[in-house]
Amino acid sequence: MILENTALDRAEVERAVRSALEEDLRFGADLTSLATVPDGAVGVADVVVRAAGVLAGIDVARAVVEIAGAGSLSAPLPDGSCVSPGDVVATIKGPLRELFGAERTLLNFLTHLSGIATATRAWVDAVAGTGAVIRDTRKTLPGLRVLEKYAVRCGGGMNHRMGLGDAALIKDNHVAVAGSVTAAYRAVRSAAPTAVIEVECDTLGQVGEALAAGAALILLDNMSVPDMRCAVDMARAFPDARLEASGGLELSSAREVALTGVQYLAVGALTHSSAALDLSLDLSPDLEPLTPRHPGRRGVSRAC
Repeated sequence: MILENTALDRAEVERAVRSALEEDLRFGADLTSLATVPDGAVGVADVVVRAAGVLAGIDVARAVVEIAGAGSLSAPLPDGSCVSPGDVVATIKGPLRELFGAERTLLNFLTHLSGIATATRAWVDAVAGTGAVIRDTRKTLPGLRVLEKYAVRCGGGMNHRMGLGDAALIKDNHVAVAGSVTAAYRAVRSAAPTAVIEVECDTLGQVGEALAAGAALILLDNMSVPDMRCAVDMARAFPDARLEASGGLELSSAREVALTGVQYLAVGALTHSSAALDLSLDLSPDLEPLTPRHPGRRGVSRAC
């Protein structure tokens, strides 16, 4: 299943944000800020980029600020923009106690989601011009799937299924129970006549069996590049069939895999192993006007 590049669901954002804030405040208010920041003090802070990447999660950061009662957030760039060190991607004006209390939650979301978007863009760039599409998997952090898959879209990738019920993926254990690839495919098709069904295949023999059974989407699990080429050749007799490479894929060889003719590359590392993008929250000594503390570039989206 491929999802369109739709906006984040507000209810899902609020659920994730409230859960994260509650985690930080479960033992009470921010003791350090209560002790060091005068009651009623307000200020301005900038979110500043420390490393080049792709931005994702601005609306999540804004929700953190609003729900925490930390004032208001303005952002010159939309999600999906390429950013460079020194860029100011958000400015927050509000009560300092609440702002400091929300700082880590805000940065946790923004650096994590931007890291996923950045990694995704690298994979998308690696296969540019081949016709292959980069897709994610369900290897997401519990409770953050919707946000992480949104970040993948911000980086130019596409989503696989969101859960277990919006599409079927027949894996080796299902085949073992059913007795064969054909039996498993027929069982799922009978139970869900209109569902998207993908069949995981470990061998070229299984690919042939899946194609003969009528599978239109086949996952080539941990296959070598030569075997992928053979699978693509086998699928030519089935015009509706689409192939997805998966398992052990590396960015350095992504283009070679894409050039085999597969339509998709499934990259679980996008959501389970992407490094956070380095961002910081820098307090400005000036309340007015709302200008960045650093002379970095603002509001200029550029190609990565």
